[in-house]
Amino acid sequence: MERCQLHILYTGRVQGVGFRYTVKSLAAGFDVTGMVKNLPDGRVELVIEGARAELVEFQKAIQDSEVGRFVQNEHVTWRPAENRFRGFEIIR
Repeated sequence: MERCQLHILYTGRVQGVGFRYTVKSLAAGFDVTGMVKNLPDGRVELVIEGARAELVEFQKAIQDSEVGRFVQNEHVTWRPAENRFRGFEIIR
């Protein structure tokens, strides 16, 4: 299994609605590592690593969650995994 990294910048009303906490909760059900954090410009940044199929399913789970409706756009970038994460965390 080749690990890769999925980097997503979410725009919309994604701050102040429990977005990061929902993403962290969802991450527990997937074999992924990474982080989610608010950006000063109002976007939310998500960086996750794992098998590509697992990352795609995780992305879909976010879209289908209760906070998915607040997302206006996702800017998605795929990269090789850097293996820099242990677990999944919210960065403040």
